[in-house]
Amino acid sequence: MTSPKPKSVQTMKPATAAKKLGVPLSATPAEFQASVISRDELNELQSSPPAWLADLRRNGPHTKQVIAAKLRISIAGLLRGGITEPLTTAEIEALKAENPAWLERERSLHAELRKEAVRPKQG
Repeated sequence: MTSPKPKSVQTMKPATAAKKLGVPLSATPAEFQASVISRDELNELQSSPPAWLADLRRNGPHTKQVIAAKLRISIAGLLRGGITEPLTTAEIEALKAENPAWLERERSLHAELRKEAVRPKQG
């Protein structure tokens, strides 16, 4: 009879952890960027975010996924609109207020694609 193996600790690179947290790695503190994050540490960061993470999520800079969601467009639409760098919440709000033609087009296109995805398949 063999004894059970001790459970190994799952770890991830800082870039992976930042992606799972929805923040750009470059905006995280240096100690976060230089460390290996365990699954337990990631879960702790998600359940009780420290001040730096709460501030990043509130004010940015935000990742493409978050920017696209806040603007109600796709990531491809973001790129077509020329947005390739992270934006802060204030920059996103200014873009919404300005409502350039490309943003209106992308919102219409995104809404149309979502309707298509929801519509039942004809068979």
